[in-house]
Amino acid sequence: MGGGALMPKKSPPGPLEYLRRWPMRLWLAAVGIFLYAPLIALMVFSFNDSRRNIVWKGFTLKYYEKLFNDSALLEAFANSLTIAAVSTVVSLVIGALAALVLWRFRFPGKTALDGALALPIVVPEICMGVAMLVFFAKVMPWPQGMPWPLNLGAIIIAHVSFSFPFVAVVVRARMASFNREMEEAARDLGAGEFRTIKDVILPHMAPSLVAGALLAFTLSLDDFVITFFTAGPDTVTFPVKVYSMVRFSVTPEVNAASTVLIVLTVLLTAAALKLQGNPAATAGHGAGDAK
Repeated sequence: MGGGALMPKKSPPGPLEYLRRWPMRLWLAAVGIFLYAPLIALMVFSFNDSRRNIVWKGFTLKYYEKLFNDSALLEAFANSLTIAAVSTVVSLVIGALAALVLWRFRFPGKTALDGALALPIVVPEICMGVAMLVFFAKVMPWPQGMPWPLNLGAIIIAHVSFSFPFVAVVVRARMASFNREMEEAARDLGAGEFRTIKDVILPHMAPSLVAGALLAFTLSLDDFVITFFTAGPDTVTFPVKVYSMVRFSVTPEVNAASTVLIVLTVLLTAAALKLQGNPAATAGHGAGDAK
């Protein structure tokens, strides 16, 4: 080998190695720019030292200061957080129980129940909003003038109605990987129904419960259409408040409020995806495979 060491020849990309092909990389980059460039521009212009959004005058934080000193906006944000927190807890309980029933039991009408559970996910949000408006106007009118947080009850019920199916889908997908032999072993060792659920099923279900809760919280916090139809005159949420600000003009203050909501949503969604895809979430599987 007097001529020097031979360099390993780079193998051409295989038929399924799409990401190694430059046209695919270029296409993915173009799609990423198309999707996220407007959001990045909105966040950049939230620091614009100009009342006219299209003219860049310089960097400033005064609109964030103004945002956090706006009592009406802070009240709307507190309403959104309260609604999201309460609806998440209720959606988590209902969604987990629904997923457990559909996964574990066979009963007449199971297929119909399974299809009905998917309706809030596939039905257009505007239809859900109109349905909630009719429901709270004619079927179950929610009393007006109630003290906080009871005045948020109609919105919370509406949010639970479209949030808990998402929790059920996530939990049911997780339970599909459950080894039923573990449940049988627990029963052979004398564990009752409640003890089996507490010590065997719930630990396996836990990652999906966290992911479903974060997903429900994010959906509730971001919702505008259904909230717009169910909110009363004395209940304003953060997305509705931002919309009312946009109706007059798109100012850096509106961009700042939108940026806060985007950042919070991205953080919660990233946490949900991380927990849902965490290898450690497969408790009882990874350790056995490694041996």
